Amino acid sequence: MRAALYLSAGNVIVDDVPDASLSQPTDAVVRVLRSCVCGSDLWSYRGVINRAERSRLGHEFIGLVEEVGSEVSTLRVGDLVVAPFMWSDNTCPACVDGIQSSCSNGGTFGAPGTDGGQGEAVRVPQADGTLVAVPGGVSGVDESLYAALLATSDVMATGLHGAVLAGVTEGSAVAVIGDGAVGLCAVLGAKAILGAERIFLMSRHEDRAAIGRSFGATDVIAERGDEGIAAVRERTGGLGVRHVVEAVGTPESWSMAVGMAREGGSIGAVGIPHTAPNLPLFQPLSHHLSLNLGIAPVRRYLPDLVSRITAGTLDPGSVFDTTLPLADVAQGYAAMSARESIKVMLK
Repeated sequence: MRAALYLSAGNVIVDDVPDASLSQPTDAVVRVLRSCVCGSDLWSYRGVINRAERSRLGHEFIGLVEEVGSEVSTLRVGDLVVAPFMWSDNTCPACVDGIQSSCSNGGTFGAPGTDGGQGEAVRVPQADGTLVAVPGGVSGVDESLYAALLATSDVMATGLHGAVLAGVTEGSAVAVIGDGAVGLCAVLGAKAILGAERIFLMSRHEDRAAIGRSFGATDVIAERGDEGIAAVRERTGGLGVRHVVEAVGTPESWSMAVGMAREGGSIGAVGIPHTAPNLPLFQPLSHHLSLNLGIAPVRRYLPDLVSRITAGTLDPGSVFDTTLPLADVAQGYAAMSARESIKVMLK
């Protein structure tokens, strides 16, 4: 089968790899219908972190169940499924607590020795605990919903998780730092699911800001750093906001999050800190800030998100502004790295 492979920084190819196949009785094989490039994939593409040569790429996909192991009981061949970016058994103590991203039997697609989502098929470990079947299956779900369903495999659930960690509730005012797909989905989750009333989106890119507004952002602020903090505080009577979603993971974004949070506020952080921010603790301590951070347990949110999408009440699909065939995945990486595309979907 064909799959996207990493060669070196700035160099991604599609090449033949062994066909996905069952390895354990709890596995399933999923034929990929849609996959995508994630912002976190760009860290290795840009040379910030290292990957092994010819390692598989991608961790977000939807597809059709093609084969199931002997111990898989909740899935059938032909099911249309969404895969969270990490697999989990959904039964260990962490999973029961709703933290499937810390599953004791879990892992991440595209890690060494695993299939990546940017390929024609994927072996899914712990299939019963990982995959969520879409009601109606492929015959009952219009293809126009594929983009929205694909978004739930990572960015929609991750953005929502950031808003949940920030404590967003009905009528809240929240600031979202980061106008990538995760930040935009944080806006959508804060508005459409949690009921936020006022949402500040930090964005200086009009294409991204336009999606943010359509998702519920009431204020778009282009300034960065101290100027961005001052702009949020000016629009809140000097108080700042009680809830901040940090969706970037850099020292600069953390500094902004702390600076614009009001006294006693909460920061929900889902940006992966690949550049190793060193967070000074005195300022959050002195301002009584609650810091909540974690890799999103996508599996926890998937059933509800899938239900909302198929019911027509939620649509994060517009975060995909470019669609390419798998063969052109290198073009997708280049476009996202150059910020010419928000998020690339692969067919």
